[in-house]
Amino acid sequence: MAGERTQRRLAAILAADVVGYSRLMEQDEAGTLASLKQRRKSVLEPLVAEHHGRVVKVMGDGVLIEFASVVDAVACAAELQKRMAMANDGIADDRHIMLRIGINLGDVVVEGADIYGDGVNLAARLEEIAEPGSIVISRKVHDEVGRKLAVSYDDLGEQSFKNIAAPIRVYRVAAPREHAPYPEGLPLPAKPSIAVLPFTNLSTDAEQEFFADGLTEDLIAELSKAPGLFVIARHSCFAFKNKSVDLRRVARELGVRYILEGSARRAAARIRINAQLIDARGGGGHLWAERFDRDLADVFSVQDEVVARIVEALLGKLAVSKLPDRNPPNSLEAYDLCVRGRFLWQRTMVEEGKEARRLFEQAIALDPDYAEAHAYLAWLHWMSWVNWFEAEDPNRRLALEIAQRAVALDPNDAFAHGVLAYVLTYEHEYEESAAQIEAALKVDPNHADIHAMRTDLLVMDGRPLEATESIARALRLNPHPPAWYYWLKGEAEYAAHQYENSAATLHHEATYGTPSRSILAAALAQLGRIEEARLEGRLFMADYPKFRIESFLDTQPFRHRADRELFADGYRKAALPEA
Repeated sequence: MAGERTQRRLAAILAADVVGYSRLMEQDEAGTLASLKQRRKSVLEPLVAEHHGRVVKVMGDGVLIEFASVVDAVACAAELQKRMAMANDGIADDRHIMLRIGINLGDVVVEGADIYGDGVNLAARLEEIAEPGSIVISRKVHDEVGRKLAVSYDDLGEQSFKNIAAPIRVYRVAAPREHAPYPEGLPLPAKPSIAVLPFTNLSTDAEQEFFADGLTEDLIAELSKAPGLFVIARHSCFAFKNKSVDLRRVARELGVRYILEGSARRAAARIRINAQLIDARGGGGHLWAERFDRDLADVFSVQDEVVARIVEALLGKLAVSKLPDRNPPNSLEAYDLCVRGRFLWQRTMVEEGKEARRLFEQAIALDPDYAEAHAYLAWLHWMSWVNWFEAEDPNRRLALEIAQRAVALDPNDAFAHGVLAYVLTYEHEYEESAAQIEAALKVDPNHADIHAMRTDLLVMDGRPLEATESIARALRLNPHPPAWYYWLKGEAEYAAHQYENSAATLHHEATYGTPSRSILAAALAQLGRIEEARLEGRLFMADYPKFRIESFLDTQPFRHRADRELFADGYRKAALPEA
């Protein structure tokens, strides 16, 4: 007689667990169990029923839930995290009950009331990499849900998981825009302040999206050089790309008065650019608007004209004459390659960084005097040996040589000065590095990335309190920053012995799970939260198995031995491998 056929079905699986469960139990076992039981009854079970799910099993600090609809699964998870946060109101921070949630869509094996198989295993793995209070989903979930829910997603790239054969692309469910960090808006600076929203691509060729983005980035970069202006950084401006926005709300959120918006069309050898400057917090009136129809070869001249008109409108004609000279590329093909490389560089993923490196090399082959391409290429060679664990030789040597070449090619390129400053610090040339940072900020006082980079250099120079001030300045210029800002902020707070602040910063969803996790583990260890610290350490080592305390710290240019030992001490307490 043939055996019973295995039952299978497609299901959306939600796996969740309580963050710091062992610590909570150690502090107050009875209270923790009572709180969990109460929240299960009042929050979890009603939500699961409302979204047509089924609690498969509860496992101490974890729960496994099955849904027939992946949309229901994500909607339930989002509401669950929201209500758990509300339930923590009025409770001491160290008693908060927070969840990590992972969701997968896959085939499951059914055995009675239980389910198991790869579909379940992956949901559990996704939950393990989720930060407290967040939701991580597989690509299948992302593709199925799409725009059916009022949520957005952060692409975390491909991730490898234990006992899962192939890498899986994963996404984090992002907080809705209405929960932005500055709902009431930021105060206006003393200087005239402006944000440049991403120009709309009106070309029939979708590939020209890169051209429109590059135009926007260049306008931001050139406006930043006007010392009398306060200019919001590229990353924060691009947070509004492809969104229907209220300009007054954008201005409040970014803490600026003026908004520049426009469109670009590129076809064959012609470009058409429309731009308008709006007083978004002074009645919404147009201060200036113009259309430019030119040959494609004139694109850099058009950028200069737009910048000059805006500076004149906000600061007067005299300020225009004080703008530093510009050294644009000689090849439009090289420029296109550089724009694509900048896009990949912003993604901060290793594989995309390597592809960006190849694009910058191609740009330089076409235009050997292209300073900006040299600056980015130098930065990526530095990243290769310090953060990507590639060979030190020749990457270290090339980073220095190419950064020096970038500054020589264009002394008015602030980013080139900033990269050279970074590389010089890693050569233990602290005074020369400081001079390069000063040169960068003299050229471009609004360059948020330079202020952020300076944070790390100040930590290495033994000046952590100044470092925390520098990152605060960077975050004001870039209120929606890239992940590495939080990494550097957490590093500076750790160096300043502000361990609570450091742990909170490094738990931020933008940086949690990156190599900054090693500093998070160290901060938790210094707070005496050893079990959490060692868990974070194990998760870090799963992603970066080659890490060793001494060999890593040998790459870090601490000027003073005591500062190096502070980090080493935290790593050791978190049980990271010594050598």
